[in-house]
Amino acid sequence: MNRERPVRVCVPVCAKSLAQLEDACARASECGDIVELRLDCVEEKDWQAQLESVIRKQSAPLILTFRPSEQGGHRVLSRPQREAFWAGNWGSVGSTLNDVEGDLVDALSLDWSRVIVSHHDFSGVSDDLEQIYERLAATRARVVKIAVKANDITDCIPVFGLLDRGRSEGRDVIAIAMGNPGIATRVLGPARGSFLTYGSLQDESATAPGQVNAQELRSVYRIDSIDDETMICGLVGLPVMHSVSPHMHNAAFAAEGVNGVYLPLEVKDIDAFMRRMVHPSTRELDWNLRGLSVTAPHKSSVMRHLDSIEKDALELGAVNTIVVKDQGLHGCNTDVHGFIGPLRERVGSLEGRRVAVIGAGGAARAALWALRKEGAKVTLFARAPIKAAILAQLFEVPCEPLEGASFDGYDVVINATPEAPATAEQLAGAGLVYDLIYNPIETGFLKEGRKAGCDTLGGLPMLVAQASLQFELWTGKKPSAAVMQAAAAAALEQ
Repeated sequence: MNRERPVRVCVPVCAKSLAQLEDACARASECGDIVELRLDCVEEKDWQAQLESVIRKQSAPLILTFRPSEQGGHRVLSRPQREAFWAGNWGSVGSTLNDVEGDLVDALSLDWSRVIVSHHDFSGVSDDLEQIYERLAATRARVVKIAVKANDITDCIPVFGLLDRGRSEGRDVIAIAMGNPGIATRVLGPARGSFLTYGSLQDESATAPGQVNAQELRSVYRIDSIDDETMICGLVGLPVMHSVSPHMHNAAFAAEGVNGVYLPLEVKDIDAFMRRMVHPSTRELDWNLRGLSVTAPHKSSVMRHLDSIEKDALELGAVNTIVVKDQGLHGCNTDVHGFIGPLRERVGSLEGRRVAVIGAGGAARAALWALRKEGAKVTLFARAPIKAAILAQLFEVPCEPLEGASFDGYDVVINATPEAPATAEQLAGAGLVYDLIYNPIETGFLKEGRKAGCDTLGGLPMLVAQASLQFELWTGKKPSAAVMQAAAAAALEQ
């Protein structure tokens, strides 16, 4: 493994009293290498008099932070208050580092070997980020920390640039893009030389936007195994943080012994992302990007950036998988395989079968395309049949209103909407009820199907089937569907 230093995961803890802070610190030390005491959260009186005792009790290395609200702290703190706190010389107590904001460094006399000099910007990435770095790097502080808000994923580029610069200059640096679009900097940062990365004790206790659960950093993303050679894949969409795809693909990487990591990549501007971070001929980031999953709203717009597209994806007008190969980008669609595979396993051949599809969006379009190739006799049902008529005409299938519809006699009824669009009374007499939604596993539509006495099929097998094919396209290895499904199911139960 090509790694310069061990991974350090710092778990921040925030509490209103020192007793609560001590309890949180004990729990944080179980999943983190360093614990950050967010002292700006403490509200009880005379807490500073007891702080030294609290510090000396801790076995884990600590970072002390006393941050004002304008830099992301939990209290309004005046400059004199902050100067007075740091005058306590906490750096001499135990194994501690002091995270001190850059505006204070000229006014303090500190043990600089224990100082992280920091800058936080919760509005975005300023144009003078390099100058800010140079100003902080000119201090005698051991570590330079810069955390900025990522408003889109391309804001990660200058943040990774700071890590690259710090590594080339032999400077200890922490550089983080906060917010969901910046997740990649938190997961990949240590492998690119970051002094540490931050992970929350629990998702709800995150002290900065986009902070990943510390246990997930290690168990899901396997952050300790990431190095310069790690192949990087990810899910491109908006939003993406709800997806279980990282759990599935990272579990498959581990099971197959592949040095890879799969990340959620929240993208607003797909054109800028593809140009600046993805295409090998134009990207500004040096990373081992090998493949992408693509979800809403980018499945069609991403196509203009690809060098080749398989026939099925072209006919569908949607790409959900990108493979980086031969210095170019190849697009394909595994949604169709994911949709039709579990259905075939359940009912066998679809030739001549009566199938109802409910919906008029992208999922319905893919279902209609696949079912037509299978030779099924399909009818489209929609709340607004006039709006759905265009889709029905495209695939040459009849279109009926959903209201008052009966599915008696249909072999399969497919829900391609995010709702439970039909009642048990409507579903009575149907053979199989198939919901393309996978979260929750037990959807309202499936419940109605069971009430009606129908067989049921949820969306999780479809999700696993399309993901398995993606994994095979990226790695050349066929993953265990059981491993991927177990990982997805466990994530959905959390």
